[in-house]
Amino acid sequence: MTVLLLLNGCTSVRYYSQLAEGQLQLLRSRTPVSEAIADPGRDATLRAHLAQSQKARDFASQHLHLPDNRSYRVYADIGRPYVVWNVFATEEFSLTAQTHCFPIAGCVAYRGYYSLGAARGAAALQRLQGMDVSVSGVEAYSTLGWFDDPIMSSMLGWGDERLATLIFHELAHQRMYVKDDTEFNESYATFVEREGTRQWRAYRGLPPVSEAQEHQRERFTQLVLDTRTRLETLYAQPLPAEPMRSLKAAEFERLRRDYRALRDSQWPGDKRYDAWINAPMNNAKLLPFGLYDQWVPAFAEVFRQAGGDWSRFFAAVETLGALPVEQRKAALKALAASGTA
Repeated sequence: MTVLLLLNGCTSVRYYSQLAEGQLQLLRSRTPVSEAIADPGRDATLRAHLAQSQKARDFASQHLHLPDNRSYRVYADIGRPYVVWNVFATEEFSLTAQTHCFPIAGCVAYRGYYSLGAARGAAALQRLQGMDVSVSGVEAYSTLGWFDDPIMSSMLGWGDERLATLIFHELAHQRMYVKDDTEFNESYATFVEREGTRQWRAYRGLPPVSEAQEHQRERFTQLVLDTRTRLETLYAQPLPAEPMRSLKAAEFERLRRDYRALRDSQWPGDKRYDAWINAPMNNAKLLPFGLYDQWVPAFAEVFRQAGGDWSRFFAAVETLGALPVEQRKAALKALAASGTA
């Protein structure tokens, strides 16, 4: 036991050291966006993306009532596709995320690593302990206003609109954050991102994202959430490990089968979700859908009840966030049901 405790202590020190070093390197690599745009030595495409980003940044504060500060007014070339890699983990027969607690952010449902190798190493250790594990790259994160968060090179790979959505999402975390409730925080920021993007397109005179594309995303997300629900019901049963394991595998095969039937009947030729669905599947891989999507309909209903007024919306979100956790979840369930009625 003593050896295990010492090992865990050393592991914790190494983990926090890489967090501090990674954040420090990020801070040191920042330069004002205005200087990057004006620098003729920088790539012209990069400068054009950064110029467009500042229009979205202005829109975020002026129209979405998101914080008006120096975040996303600075740029950092980090030289890698993701800023961090998050490691999600659950027990073999559970969809409850293994949480990790930090002094400022509170408890969250993942651990972040600044190198893919470190993330894979941590994931391997957890697999040895019998955990279901998933590693996911992250393009951006928020320091919740403690630092001036930069636009990172990792945020530029999917075009100007995706960059705008990331800015909206991360500024939403600065505007409102509830300790120890990842589902609340991420679903709220996802709603702000989506509604903000809808308004950003309208502001620029662009047509809305096609209803067919929105419907496709919603249907795919619902397939995954339905699988989570069935697995939760399964894991509540008093079954031995082997039968449970077989039934768990059957649920993942059902997800793949249902997806292919839906794709072939309604989205012929569209294979955008194939890589995800065909990759190895486990509980941890489903976690982001519960974290980032579960309460989006509830926040959409809050926005509707606020009459589309962002100030009233944020006030209502703050009221929800102040509730005790069980009351908060009950309120979100009621709002989601109201919005779909």
